[in-house]
Amino acid sequence: MALQIDLKGKVAVVTGVSSGIGLGVAKMLARAGCTVIGCALDAADSAGANLFLDAVKAERAAGQYLQTDITKPEALEALVAVAVKNGGIDILVSNAGRNFFQGAAECDEQEWQENMNLNLTSHWRLAKLCRPHLEQRSGVILMMTSNHAEHTIPGCFPYNLAKTALTGLVRSLAIEWGPAIRCVGIAPGFIDTPGNQHWFNSFAEPEQERQRTIDLHPVKKLGTAEEIGGWCAFLASDYAAFASGTTYLIDGGRSALMQDN
Repeated sequence: MALQIDLKGKVAVVTGVSSGIGLGVAKMLARAGCTVIGCALDAADSAGANLFLDAVKAERAAGQYLQTDITKPEALEALVAVAVKNGGIDILVSNAGRNFFQGAAECDEQEWQENMNLNLTSHWRLAKLCRPHLEQRSGVILMMTSNHAEHTIPGCFPYNLAKTALTGLVRSLAIEWGPAIRCVGIAPGFIDTPGNQHWFNSFAEPEQERQRTIDLHPVKKLGTAEEIGGWCAFLASDYAAFASGTTYLIDGGRSALMQDN
């Protein structure tokens, strides 16, 4: 008998589903049979919202989309309320965020606060709101951190600080809310998303820079959003029942290199 991940009857809240990793996570959870309540900043009639809804529908799963600014507590409350109306909350994938790449000297107070509110505080707020519902279902919290939480490069401050702090949040929630709730972190490396393609396009020779980046990975490829989604599906399943309080670095072996060559 083939090993199968079965999340039928479960409801997942996934943030940042209009593109990139969040969309890949939603797709793979839906493929496992999960109902997915997704959100992003995009309007309900936007291309991003329709991408999410079409992806869930293609997997023959149920889903609902909400335009949500996750930095607003009242918006998070509305998101949780919709999930509860759809049957409760079994899985939270706290994924939404964006890069704040400034540098320690260049970063100003406003950028610091915006980064921490979006990339750290919002994850804690949403987890607290979901907690009572997750406790009723032996739920799982998956926090999307980053390879920048493990190793970073110049100019990625203060984004890397918030992502590093998320790994501490994972540990604290696992310790304080277990055994009713498991909490696991996922730290993706270079994933082939529209956002990263935009970064490649900032170079004079985008394809050359893309290939140079690929060559820095022992697996000689970039990751895909669906691969990260597959990790989420596995970690949300009973197969991962012994996983909690840790963060998995998924970077194609990039961090194994002592130097770029």
